[in-house]
Amino acid sequence: MTIEIVDITDVAGFGLLPPCADPGFDHRSCDYWEDADRGSKAARLSWIEAPPQAAPPPPSRPRNPFGDDDDDLATANPFAPAPRSGPAFNPFATDDTEEVENPFAPRRAPRPAVAADAPRKLKLLGRGLGVFGSYAKVLISDGEPAAYCQFGPLSAYPRAQRLRDLYPQLPDAPLPAVITCIATTGAARGAGHAQRLVAAVCDDLTARGFAAVEAYPDRSAAPEATSAATPEFWIAASFAIAVDDERWPVLRRDL
Repeated sequence: MTIEIVDITDVAGFGLLPPCADPGFDHRSCDYWEDADRGSKAARLSWIEAPPQAAPPPPSRPRNPFGDDDDDLATANPFAPAPRSGPAFNPFATDDTEEVENPFAPRRAPRPAVAADAPRKLKLLGRGLGVFGSYAKVLISDGEPAAYCQFGPLSAYPRAQRLRDLYPQLPDAPLPAVITCIATTGAARGAGHAQRLVAAVCDDLTARGFAAVEAYPDRSAAPEATSAATPEFWIAASFAIAVDDERWPVLRRDL
């Protein structure tokens, strides 16, 4: 069995996301953790595909009341200022002054980003690419996507922040990273892929400088119908119960 773990940073990676075991949910279109007020776990096919980009209609121009019907309406206005095609006028420059690069200005490498026409969920996963890095990983077993994990800084997931605020006994500093979602396909259940993927995520978060990571399972949900697994799953992944609650316990692992 060959195992590969891929970061979700572009459309090709997003296409690897496997469907949820429960067809009523779909992490490919889920914004439950990102939207604390109206987030949903429901399957929304329109979120999975990039929206079609319609060509903008040509600008409408009023008819020239002083011209003939066959006059070109795009004729230049002699009273309108000419558009600028170059840099703004420099009053201190001479005629032979050329634009030069500022040797004292730091050069910034272009930051990775998700394209503007990407699927909506991929845009959510790509919000922190330029600063934090990827927010999701997929485990591929023998060429087939088998497990998915979503994670990131607490600030990226308002619902996790709101849930965490219910427990003032949790440490305020350093703030942890969070794992919001872990899922395995129905065909890949029982092979340990979810545990492997969580271990890889924890190693990655350690390398990014986090001192702890938390998860917020829902005890009232069936294992295949919750994005945050069960307390028992997290304990098996070396997490400990930081706050015991009958509905929303907090599981925490020091990194």
